[in-house]
Amino acid sequence: MSKNWKYLVIEVKTGLMGGFRLEALQEELDKQGRLGWELVNIVHATPTVSSPTLIFKKEA
Repeated sequence: MSKNWKYLVIEVKTGLMGGFRLEALQEELDKQGRLGWELVNIVHATPTVSSPTLIFKKEA
């Protein structure tokens, strides 16, 4: 029997100069981990998104 997954995508907001606080990233990872989400990928940048995007999954 295969598992069903739910996915969550969160963009970590950057500052005016394009940087982000590592503490903000850590807080978001900890928060989602406590809620049962597992990090499966980080997209660092695309032509339209400059901030890191976190992709999580958990069993539905």
